[in-house]
Amino acid sequence: MSRHVRIDVHIDFICPWCLIGKHQLELALSQFYLRHPDVEVEVVWQGVQLLPHLPAEGIAFSEFYLKRLGSLETVRMRQAQVQQAAAGVGLCIDLTRIDKMPNTADAHRLLEYAAQSSSPAQCERLLDRLFAAYFYLGEDLGCRDTLLNIAESCGYDRAAIADCLLGNGKAYDSYAMAASSVPYFKFNRGLAIAGAQPAEVLLDTLGEALKQSDVELQPS
Repeated sequence: MSRHVRIDVHIDFICPWCLIGKHQLELALSQFYLRHPDVEVEVVWQGVQLLPHLPAEGIAFSEFYLKRLGSLETVRMRQAQVQQAAAGVGLCIDLTRIDKMPNTADAHRLLEYAAQSSSPAQCERLLDRLFAAYFYLGEDLGCRDTLLNIAESCGYDRAAIADCLLGNGKAYDSYAMAASSVPYFKFNRGLAIAGAQPAEVLLDTLGEALKQSDVELQPS
């Protein structure tokens, strides 16, 4: 029986710590594969809608953070903290290009469709494009035309995506409650860590998950 580790990663596209956490996971996986080339790691991306009560059209980015943090000085400090953390792992997040805090329900519908209908590689390509759209290009992830263009650029059928974004009246409240914070990493549906942890922490947890998996594979 092949050795296998599953990682469920709970994210929202508007959370910069999720982008940073994804990068840290990639660094951890590159080291893990060097040590364990025979192990298959399955990464499953799970959507968490952090702000499900935002209006469908979203609200102004500056207005959202001013209300949340209380002062322009606090907003500047928090944004500087985020940009410094991103730069520390080689990412250049440009918060000045973001005009809107979007409602991400449709973006999560898109990710769910991709996870169910395409290869892991194509799904991850879409995820990277969604992060880039928001944090590098300042695109509106609440706009369906934007999501259709992103999906099409990643090889998805535009008509199929348009149908999936209709939602058929489905509520997506589960996205709001899937995890207490994001990013949230769950290994083999057991070990869990929250936050944009350093690659070393993720690597150690991967190793522990593999040890537990190996024990479970041993004959009784």
